[in-house]
This record gives sequence, C-alpha cells and structure tokens, in this order.
Amino acid sequence: MAPPRNVVKIAVQMRDAIPQLIRLDQAKPLAAVLKEVCDAWSLVHSERYALQFADGHRKYITENNRTEIKNGSILCLSTAPDLEAERLLGGLQCGSRERRRETLQHLVLLAPDMTFAQEVISRDGLQRLGTIIEDGDDLGELLALALRAFLELMEHGMVSWETLSIPFVRKVVCYVNMNLMDASVQPLALRLLESVTLSSPALGQLVKSEVPLDRLLVHLQVMNQQLQTKAMALLTALLQGASSTERKHMLDYLWQRNLRQFIYKNIIHSAAPLGDEMAHHLYVLQALMLGLLEPRMRTPLDPYSQEQREQLQALRQAAFDPEGESLGTGLSADRRRSLCAREFRKLGFSNSNPAQDLERVPPGLLALDNMLYFSRHAPSAYSRFVLENSSREDKHECPFARSSIQLTVLLCELLHIGEPCSETAQDFSPMFFSQDQSFHELFCVSIQLLNKTWKEMRATQEDFDKVMQVVREQLARTLALKPSSLELFRTKVNALPYGEVLRLRQTERLHQEGTLAPPILELREKLKPELMGLIRQQRLLRLCEGTLFRKISSRRRQDKLWFCCLSPNHKVLQYGDVEEGSSPPTPESLPEQLPVADIKALLTGKDCPHVREKGSGKQNKDLYELAFSVSYDHGEEEAYLNFIAPSKREFHLWTDGLSALLGSPMGSEQTRLDLEQLLTMETKLRLLELENVPIPEQPPPIPPPPTNFNFCYDCSIPEP
Repeated sequence: MAPPRNVVKIAVQMRDAIPQLIRLDQAKPLAAVLKEVCDAWSLVHSERYALQFADGHRKYITENNRTEIKNGSILCLSTAPDLEAERLLGGLQCGSRERRRETLQHLVLLAPDMTFAQEVISRDGLQRLGTIIEDGDDLGELLALALRAFLELMEHGMVSWETLSIPFVRKVVCYVNMNLMDASVQPLALRLLESVTLSSPALGQLVKSEVPLDRLLVHLQVMNQQLQTKAMALLTALLQGASSTERKHMLDYLWQRNLRQFIYKNIIHSAAPLGDEMAHHLYVLQALMLGLLEPRMRTPLDPYSQEQREQLQALRQAAFDPEGESLGTGLSADRRRSLCAREFRKLGFSNSNPAQDLERVPPGLLALDNMLYFSRHAPSAYSRFVLENSSREDKHECPFARSSIQLTVLLCELLHIGEPCSETAQDFSPMFFSQDQSFHELFCVSIQLLNKTWKEMRATQEDFDKVMQVVREQLARTLALKPSSLELFRTKVNALPYGEVLRLRQTERLHQEGTLAPPILELREKLKPELMGLIRQQRLLRLCEGTLFRKISSRRRQDKLWFCCLSPNHKVLQYGDVEEGSSPPTPESLPEQLPVADIKALLTGKDCPHVREKGSGKQNKDLYELAFSVSYDHGEEEAYLNFIAPSKREFHLWTDGLSALLGSPMGSEQTRLDLEQLLTMETKLRLLELENVPIPEQPPPIPPPPTNFNFCYDCSIPEP
C-alpha cells in the first residue's frame, strides 16, 4: 500500500550514530518529530536540537520550509540555531587565532540560512563582525572571512545598508585603496562598497569621494577576473548614482584613460570566458554610455538659436555646390530665402523651414547631430546620397532628412536609449566598445543601408513606412548577432538585403505555423506526387486549349500570327497560320500536324535554332527568355518547330506541358510556385482538425510489448 501523501520517507544522520530511516508525517508538529528522533538516539532536551539538510548550505528545517523535504531526502540532527549562534559569536571573542578562524569559517557556512541569520543578527552579530573588520588586526584570511560573513548576513535584507557607520565604510574604502592586499580581501571590500553605493545615496557620495577612479582602473587592469568583476561593479554603481553631468565627466575621464580600449581588448576578447556578472556590468556601462545621448534626444531644435541655425546651413552647404552661395549673393533677401527653402526641400526636409521637422522629440537635436556627423566624416557618401536622390524625377527619391530623423528614432528604440537599466540583462554589444562615437558611426552605416534598401524595394514616398520596417528588421537582426566591430556590423547588415529579409520572414512564418515540423514535412512529401500529377494534368489541358504565337522575321517584325494546340488525345500537335484579329481556329481546321511520338527533344533559350544566330546583345535578352523549340524527325533530316511565347507565364506552361508529354520532369519556376501553393492549401486542409494542437518534433516512443497476451478473451471457454 502506498504511503499517504503527507508522509515522506527520509534518512536522519548524526555524527557517530547509525542513521535512522523514518517516515516523516508532515502533519505532525516539528517539535514532536524532533522528540521522536532524539528518543531513538537516547538524547534528552530535544529543544536544543534542530534538523538541517545534509547537503548544500545546510538549511535549517522550520515549519515554513518543511514542505521542501521530499522522499529520499537526507537530514542531519544538529544544534538548534539559537544555541549555535550563541556558541559561534562567543568563539569570536576568543584570543586564539586558530579558533577565531574556525568560528568564522563555520559562520560563513551557516550565514546564508535565514533562520540562523536572524539569530546572529538579534545577538548583535553584525556589530561583532564589524569590529573585526574595523580593527583590521589581520589583513589576510581572517579579514576575508569576516567580510564574507558580514556580506552574507546583510544580503538577507533584515538590516538596511544605510545603518552602517561612516568610520566603518571608510575603513572598507581603505582596504580597496591599499596595495599588496590579500587577493581575497579586495573583491569582498569592493562588493560591500557596491551594495552601499546602490542602497544609500549619502554613503554612496562618501564612497565616490574616497575611492578615486584611478584606483578602480588599477583593479580593472589586474589579471584577476574576480577582482576585475567587482571593480567594474563598483564603477557602474558609482556611475548610476551620479548626476547626468557628473556621469559625463566621469566617462570622459575614463575614456581619456583608455578604459574603453582596455575593456575591448583585455576583457571582452580575453582568453578566459566572460562571466555572467561581468556581462551584466558591461551591459550597464553600455546603457549609461548611450544614455548620455538622452538630453540631446529630448531637446527640440530652438529656431532662435544662432548656433543651431548655422549647423542647419552647414548641412545644406555641404550637400550642394558652394558656388551656389556666391551666385546667390547678388539676389534679394526674398529670392535668397526661396533658394534656401528649395534646397532644404531637396535635402529631404518635409517643411521649407527645417526647424519644424526637428521640433519632434525624440529624436530632437540628436537627429541633427547624426546628420552633421555623417556630412563631416563621410562627405562623399553624404553628397552622393543627397545629389542622387534630389535630382531624380521618377518619384523614387529617398528623402535624406526625413529618413535621418526617423532612423535616429529607430536606433534609439533598438538601443533602448532613455530607458532604465534592467537588473538582470546581459545583452551588451562589443561593437560599442570597439571605437569612439560608436552611435554616430552606427548611424552612418545605417543611413547608407536605408538608401540601399530603398533602391532594392523601388520605393516611393508612399512606401516610406514599409522601408523603415524593413530597415528596422535588418538592424535588429544584425544587432542580435552582437558583431564585435563596426566593420563586421557593416558586412553582416549589407549581407541581409530586402530579398533575404522576405525569405527569413517566410521561413519564420512557416515555423510559427508548424509547417516545418518533421511530421508536416513528411506529409508534404507524401502529397507531392499526387499534386504534381494535378499540375501535369493542368498543363496538358492548357496545351489542348492552344495559344496564339507571333512569327518574328529576320527584321524582328512581329506581323504574322500562328496557332498551336495539342489534340484531345494528346497524340498530335496541330498548328497553322491565322489572321490578325480573328478568333482562335478549331483543331480540325489547322493544316499542319506533328505527332508527339516523333518529337525528340525540347530546346529552350539560346539552344533554339531560331535565336542561336541572333547574337548575345542586350536587345535579344527578352527573345532568349521566351524562345523554345521542339526537334523532330522529318524524313532523314532533323527539323524544328520554333516558338516565341507571348509571355513568361505562357513559356512556363508550354515548356512544362511539352516536358510532360516527353516524360521529362517539369522544372519551371511556375511549377515550383504552383506546387508550393497547392501543398500549403492541402496541408492546411488536412490539419484543420488539429487547430491549436502542438505538433511534436519527434513521434512519441512506441511502448514495449506486454509480457504476455493473456488479456485476450477466449470465447471457446464456457462460463461456469
């Protein structure tokens, strides 16, 4: 019989005793369970004992967490947490260094347990550990153990970091600023100061004033991954606690001291794998670095600012011929304003006054910064972009200014500029540590990508939003790859053209619909022969209907028509000349016949005899794409029946039909599209009853056969 649900089978251990195998009734009070365990070992005063998990952090069992005990758990009988806390805190007062070391080691082992931590903290355990840390009698293992125990107790959140005294924090700062410290002490001191900085603004200012940035740079350059990680943690905590102006000054100073280059070469590209904690701090540093752009993003252009007006004029002058300025000097003020307004329109601004376009926030002045950076650092690409699109008259021009404004908004959204940092994210991009001005450089690559995608889509002004959606997808997909440098980003994003984006969208859609699941692919393969037979039947019916073809003379005159069709029994091709404007003739009225049995081969393109001698000029390209012939025996000679299809679709239909007559595979693009459409429709029809039912990637395992087959009912045995 199975035990009740609230009873679990466990083992209980004790030093120098044979373990007990007991059935623990979870409905029974824990004190009663302890009494039974102690009685089995003839122990008195069961209230002095407690149960702990034998593995891990040796967590104490309480009424609140006893549900974590499962069948097969191993527990151990130990001293009650209040007595253990009293004993260990008393050991800290011992004068023996070895005894204090053992006490601290035991304290570190038990401190993660909430029950034990409450007992220690209620007995002023934090103050006693703080005294050891402040005294600093031993700068080696004892200090490291005291710091670790102090941190473990504080992590429970029962005591606020703001209650720490200023002398205590200053003493920990001294440990960070010292040289030749024990390797285990400084990471713990840095971790403590990080928690203080993030939790207490007042003490954070003290840490900021007492710990120089140069000292953190020294710790970052030590080839100790744990020390580097904790130094980076304190650095990001100090940056997060600073005002935007202070943060900018701090980052500028760090960048002048080559912190960015060091992170890129010695941390990101270190031989040792990057830990999750360091990855998070690099994400925070990247977010804070990009966050410096937020004030510009939130500030609209001021039409009364002389500096900003000059920047707009510089943008216009860099795009158009400077000689135009000298030509305009003799014009009236109204004429000169009209000329400037027209050039701003050519530059891609929606309004003749560009200040109206840049009043939108975001992107505000950040869009102007990007455009100016592009015009100054890539002048040839900037001029080519503007002049190429401003001189077009086919409504396919790409507006530079409007595109730049929207692209800046897009980049801010993709990079989460202005959003608070996540507490757990690790998705930093090495590219932003590879060079200075990485955001503006990214814009320069992205605006050229936008122009390229615009041309690939043959877009007009009405397609602006569609182009931006494609560019968003191109940038998002490439950023997700986390390229290590801007050049690698440029290579990868340019290898993702509009056609590839469409293909990826289709593939993802099929994955979402479950179309690419192995069972579905197997079903599609089984349906293919039947559907190919259906396509073959349609092609032959189309040949039976017949088609009007034009004859092309040596002078390329298309002045004569002829009609060709397949007989209903699929035995003969019937054809003959017809007059312009007349209705298609009946098969019986066509004078010429070609038995299908006499056809030897189907030729297409340049292999056809009627286009073989035309040359390879560009003007004959359309002829090659529509030409096909059938070769047949005419007496002792080989003859040809030559066709020029009226359209690409007719070319595919006729070549497929003739291939089917000859027993060859139908390999045209039209067949592929028709087959895919039929497969999709037929698959969906077959799966209608499985709507919203997940299709497994692998079939379920076949169960083993039964041990015997005696379950079958034998009707020959008479019932009693």
